[in-house]
Amino acid sequence: MDGRRRNPYELTEDTPVYVISVAAQLSGLHPQTLRQYDRLGLVSPDRTAGRGRRYSARDIELLRQVQQLSQDEGINLAGIKRIIELENQVAALQARVAELQDALDGAAAAMRQREAAVHASYRRDLVPYQDVQQTSALVVWRPPKRKQQSD
Repeated sequence: MDGRRRNPYELTEDTPVYVISVAAQLSGLHPQTLRQYDRLGLVSPDRTAGRGRRYSARDIELLRQVQQLSQDEGINLAGIKRIIELENQVAALQARVAELQDALDGAAAAMRQREAAVHASYRRDLVPYQDVQQTSALVVWRPPKRKQQSD
Protein backbone atom coordinates (compact mmCIF):
# COMPACT_ATOMS: atom_id res chain seq x y z
CA MET A 1 0.00 0.00 0.00
CA ASP A 2 1.21 3.55 -0.67
CA GLY A 3 0.34 5.01 2.75
CA ARG A 4 -2.99 6.52 1.69
CA ARG A 5 -6.13 5.15 3.26
CA ARG A 6 -8.15 3.20 0.69
CA ASN A 7 -11.89 2.97 0.43
CA PRO A 8 -12.74 -0.57 1.63
CA TYR A 9 -15.33 -0.85 -1.18
CA GLU A 10 -12.91 0.20 -3.93
CA LEU A 11 -12.20 -2.61 -6.38
CA THR A 12 -8.65 -3.08 -7.62
CA GLU A 13 -7.09 -5.66 -9.89
CA ASP A 14 -6.15 -7.62 -6.76
CA THR A 15 -9.67 -7.67 -5.28
CA PRO A 16 -10.92 -11.29 -5.19
CA VAL A 17 -14.43 -11.12 -6.63
CA TYR A 18 -14.89 -13.91 -9.19
CA VAL A 19 -16.15 -17.36 -8.26
CA ILE A 20 -14.52 -20.29 -10.04
CA SER A 21 -17.22 -20.63 -12.73
CA VAL A 22 -16.91 -16.96 -13.72
CA ALA A 23 -13.11 -17.11 -13.60
CA ALA A 24 -13.22 -20.17 -15.85
CA GLN A 25 -15.39 -18.35 -18.37
CA LEU A 26 -13.25 -15.22 -18.31
CA SER A 27 -10.03 -17.17 -18.76
CA GLY A 28 -11.41 -19.63 -21.29
CA LEU A 29 -10.46 -22.64 -19.15
CA HIS A 30 -12.46 -25.43 -17.54
CA PRO A 31 -13.13 -25.06 -13.78
CA GLN A 32 -11.31 -28.36 -13.19
CA THR A 33 -8.23 -26.86 -14.87
CA LEU A 34 -8.39 -23.92 -12.45
CA ARG A 35 -8.54 -26.34 -9.51
CA GLN A 36 -5.53 -28.21 -10.90
CA TYR A 37 -3.55 -24.95 -11.30
CA ASP A 38 -4.44 -24.07 -7.70
CA ARG A 39 -3.24 -27.48 -6.44
CA LEU A 40 0.04 -27.05 -8.37
CA GLY A 41 0.53 -23.53 -7.01
CA LEU A 42 0.42 -21.88 -10.44
CA VAL A 43 -2.52 -19.59 -9.68
CA SER A 44 -3.62 -19.49 -6.05
CA PRO A 45 -6.83 -17.49 -5.56
CA ASP A 46 -7.99 -16.09 -2.24
CA ARG A 47 -10.42 -18.15 -0.19
CA THR A 48 -13.67 -17.21 1.47
CA ALA A 49 -14.48 -18.19 5.04
CA GLY A 50 -16.18 -21.29 3.63
CA ARG A 51 -13.00 -22.15 1.64
CA GLY A 52 -14.51 -21.18 -1.72
CA ARG A 53 -12.11 -19.81 -4.30
CA ARG A 54 -12.31 -16.12 -5.26
CA TYR A 55 -10.29 -14.94 -8.25
CA SER A 56 -9.11 -11.38 -8.90
CA ALA A 57 -8.59 -9.68 -12.25
CA ARG A 58 -4.85 -10.28 -11.78
CA ASP A 59 -5.54 -14.00 -11.25
CA ILE A 60 -7.59 -14.11 -14.47
CA GLU A 61 -4.73 -12.50 -16.38
CA LEU A 62 -2.29 -15.00 -14.88
CA LEU A 63 -4.59 -17.89 -15.92
CA ARG A 64 -4.56 -16.57 -19.48
CA GLN A 65 -0.77 -16.31 -19.37
CA VAL A 66 -0.47 -19.91 -18.12
CA GLN A 67 -2.77 -21.09 -20.90
CA GLN A 68 -0.77 -19.17 -23.54
CA LEU A 69 2.56 -20.55 -22.29
CA SER A 70 1.19 -24.07 -22.17
CA GLN A 71 -0.72 -24.20 -25.43
CA ASP A 72 1.14 -21.77 -27.69
CA GLU A 73 4.70 -22.15 -26.37
CA GLY A 74 4.52 -25.82 -25.39
CA ILE A 75 5.96 -25.25 -21.91
CA ASN A 76 5.07 -27.85 -19.28
CA LEU A 77 3.40 -26.82 -16.02
CA ALA A 78 6.58 -27.18 -13.97
CA GLY A 79 8.34 -24.82 -16.37
CA ILE A 80 5.44 -22.38 -16.22
CA LYS A 81 5.54 -22.44 -12.42
CA ARG A 82 9.26 -21.62 -12.51
CA ILE A 83 8.67 -18.80 -15.00
CA ILE A 84 5.98 -17.31 -12.75
CA GLU A 85 8.24 -17.58 -9.69
CA LEU A 86 11.09 -15.87 -11.53
CA GLU A 87 8.81 -13.11 -12.83
CA ASN A 88 7.55 -12.51 -9.28
CA GLN A 89 11.13 -12.41 -8.02
CA VAL A 90 12.13 -9.92 -10.73
CA ALA A 91 9.13 -7.72 -9.87
CA ALA A 92 10.04 -7.80 -6.16
CA LEU A 93 13.67 -6.93 -6.94
CA GLN A 94 12.63 -4.08 -9.23
CA ALA A 95 10.42 -2.71 -6.47
CA ARG A 96 13.32 -2.95 -4.01
CA VAL A 97 15.68 -1.19 -6.45
CA ALA A 98 13.12 1.62 -6.87
CA GLU A 99 12.78 1.86 -3.09
CA LEU A 100 16.56 2.04 -2.63
CA GLN A 101 16.87 4.60 -5.46
CA ASP A 102 14.28 6.80 -3.72
CA ALA A 103 16.20 6.50 -0.45
CA LEU A 104 19.46 7.34 -2.23
CA ASP A 105 17.89 10.36 -3.93
CA GLY A 106 16.56 11.56 -0.57
CA ALA A 107 19.95 11.15 1.11
CA ALA A 108 21.68 12.99 -1.74
CA ALA A 109 19.20 15.87 -1.50
CA ALA A 110 19.71 16.07 2.28
CA MET A 111 23.48 16.08 1.80
CA ARG A 112 23.23 18.92 -0.75
CA GLN A 113 21.09 20.90 1.70
CA ARG A 114 23.60 20.40 4.51
CA GLU A 115 26.45 21.33 2.20
CA ALA A 116 24.63 24.51 1.12
CA ALA A 117 24.03 25.39 4.78
CA VAL A 118 27.74 24.98 5.56
CA HIS A 119 28.71 27.16 2.59
CA ALA A 120 26.17 29.78 3.64
CA SER A 121 27.72 29.91 7.11
CA TYR A 122 31.19 30.88 5.85
CA ARG A 123 32.57 34.19 7.09
CA ARG A 124 33.06 36.49 4.15
CA ASP A 125 35.92 38.47 5.75
CA LEU A 126 38.26 35.51 5.58
CA VAL A 127 40.47 35.00 2.58
CA PRO A 128 40.52 31.48 1.21
CA TYR A 129 43.86 29.75 1.46
CA GLN A 130 45.55 28.94 -1.79
CA ASP A 131 48.39 26.48 -1.89
CA VAL A 132 51.66 28.03 -3.06
CA GLN A 133 53.44 26.16 -5.81
CA GLN A 134 56.79 24.77 -4.75
CA THR A 135 59.71 25.75 -6.96
CA SER A 136 63.34 24.81 -7.02
CA ALA A 137 64.51 28.43 -7.09
CA LEU A 138 67.23 29.36 -4.67
CA VAL A 139 66.91 32.55 -2.69
CA VAL A 140 70.04 33.97 -1.15
CA TRP A 141 69.69 36.14 1.86
CA ARG A 142 72.26 38.74 2.48
CA PRO A 143 72.25 40.71 5.65
CA PRO A 144 72.23 44.44 5.24
CA LYS A 145 75.62 46.15 5.46
CA ARG A 146 76.40 47.74 8.78
CA LYS A 147 77.41 51.26 9.02
CA GLN A 148 80.80 51.59 10.46
CA GLN A 149 81.06 53.56 13.63
CA SER A 150 83.85 55.95 14.19
CA ASP A 151 85.75 55.84 17.48
